[in-house]
Order: sequence, then C-alpha cells, then structure tokens
Amino acid sequence: MQQHELDQRFMQLALEEASRATAVGEVPIAAILVRSNDVLAAAHNLREALQDPTAHAEMIVIRKAAEQLSSWRLTDTTLYVTLEPCPMCAGAIVQSRIVRLVFGAWDPKAGACGSLFDIPADRRLNHRVDVVGGVLEQESQSLLQNFFRLKRGRTASNDEHHV
Repeated sequence: MQQHELDQRFMQLALEEASRATAVGEVPIAAILVRSNDVLAAAHNLREALQDPTAHAEMIVIRKAAEQLSSWRLTDTTLYVTLEPCPMCAGAIVQSRIVRLVFGAWDPKAGACGSLFDIPADRRLNHRVDVVGGVLEQESQSLLQNFFRLKRGRTASNDEHHV
C-alpha cells in the first residue's frame, strides 16, 4: 500500500475517533499515533470532561504511547490528527521526537504546523518533524463545522426558551 493510501486509512480512523468526541459533547478532534502501520494509541479531545486545557487529543495520545512504550521518545512514529495542531501540541510533538505528522484540516486561527506558526520545521529546535497537511481535509472540516453548527443551533433555541 502506498503512503498516500496509508495516510488516508489512518486519517479515516482518526475521523472515526473524532466522531466519538461529538457523542460526549467534546470538540471533534482526534489523534492516532502509528508505528510500523500499527496503532499505538488513539484519543479525542477531553477538555470538557476533564476540565483540563491541556487535554487535547495529541497530548493524550502522546502520554498514552509514552506510557505504553515506557519511553518519552516516540521515534519512528507518525501522528495523525484531524485538525492542524496548536502551539502547545506542536511543541509536544517536537519534544516527543515524533518523526511525521499528518493532519486533516488547516487551522488559520491557531495552527502551529504551517498556518500561524511552523514549529515542527523551526531550524532553531533540536528536532524537526515531516508534516503533511490536508489529508481528508474536507471530511475533517465538515465534522468540525457540523459540530459547531449544531452547538450554536442548540444554544440559539435554548436562549429562545428562556426569553
């Protein structure tokens, strides 16, 4: 199987994980960490459930994989994320020595992997990450847009009931 096909397959798994976030009221962003075509860890955002601003999907996956491997060095891995990582997550990706990052939708407001910043490619850092953006981009965008559309719709209808 070619790399592009593998990227799409694993991104599809990330989208399925992101759908689980929607079901529990979390923003539908998910991450999957892969080594040798095996999934090491998968997670979706848990900021609301944990009331933790660092409970992004990427951070949770990195923690899970490091615990599983008994190592903070996640070498020879690829991280699949449905949305371009923020500065915090991009920093954690670099610090954990992930080799490759593949993401779905670009995030022009908070993206730190090519949009607003480009932390994984910053030559001043001691590790760089190969980045591929826009894999199943439309599907990733649609999932987020639908979530926020429904959330706003519920809020608007709830507000009308309280008037």
